[in-house]
Amino acid sequence: MQQKRELGSSGIAITPLMLGGNVFGFTANEAASFAVLDAFVAQGGNSVDTADVYSSWAPGHVGGESETVLGKWFAQGGGRREAIVLCTKVGMWDKRLGIGRQNILDACDDSLRRLQTDVIDLYQLHRDDEATEPEVFIGALKDLLQAGKVRALGLSNFKPARLEAAIAEAKRQGVAIATLQPEYNLMNREIEAELMPICVREKVSLIPFYGLASGYLTGKYRTEADKAKSVRGQRMDKYMQGKGPAVLAALDAVSARLGATPAQVALAWIMAKPAIAAPIASATSAAQLEELMGALSLSLSGEDIAALDSASA
Repeated sequence: MQQKRELGSSGIAITPLMLGGNVFGFTANEAASFAVLDAFVAQGGNSVDTADVYSSWAPGHVGGESETVLGKWFAQGGGRREAIVLCTKVGMWDKRLGIGRQNILDACDDSLRRLQTDVIDLYQLHRDDEATEPEVFIGALKDLLQAGKVRALGLSNFKPARLEAAIAEAKRQGVAIATLQPEYNLMNREIEAELMPICVREKVSLIPFYGLASGYLTGKYRTEADKAKSVRGQRMDKYMQGKGPAVLAALDAVSARLGATPAQVALAWIMAKPAIAAPIASATSAAQLEELMGALSLSLSGEDIAALDSASA
């Protein structure tokens, strides 16, 4: 098991694999979600990422479902809340759109209520609205910190210039941005150009989403016929037509050498990169979770990383 990694300079440390809560109350019902969460903690996991918007996109859902399931899990007691670094987000849900001051404050109270807790460990702005001044959203986040409702601050889906502006404003107000949550995986390495170097320089930890490229990097989707395997299959064209097959071949080679699965290697590759605290990955069953957790005991050699870098360049 890898050593815990600190989120920025927050003093909060996590095991370097974060459990994605986007499936809770959606593709994983309450019972399945509870089983995954229990297994995650039992295997040494200690951080969960969710958002107020999860899973408003599903038919018959309104949003808040994931946080509600998590809240019910915490309410069972048994040290569950204490075992988790709880991360949630605001700004993408149509009921709570944008990162204006009052929206952030009200959304935090709503999330605390659904999560049945009195503090959120990492509160993140889910998406930049590109209109609100950094002074305004940082001010709102600072007030939440001072009120003891949140312990650390993060951003998600921010462009480089706005990230730098937010970091500078946070410093001016005497607070810190601990994390950035962007997309990053072997199929999408865009953050390496600007965002990753900013995070290295400013001591902001990366907690990337889509670490497995919507499941493509599990190796489950290799042919046209494979696309029928799940609802996500139709998203695979963009991967299959480009460098995807070469990336899967490199993953297969490293997996065979290490006796691991492609998914484990793909996550271990992210963990080996600069400024990474943890990739986020979701599971809908305890068996799926066990495979993901296997990434924590993998040690990729420089040669392995170079081979994957080359195939995915």
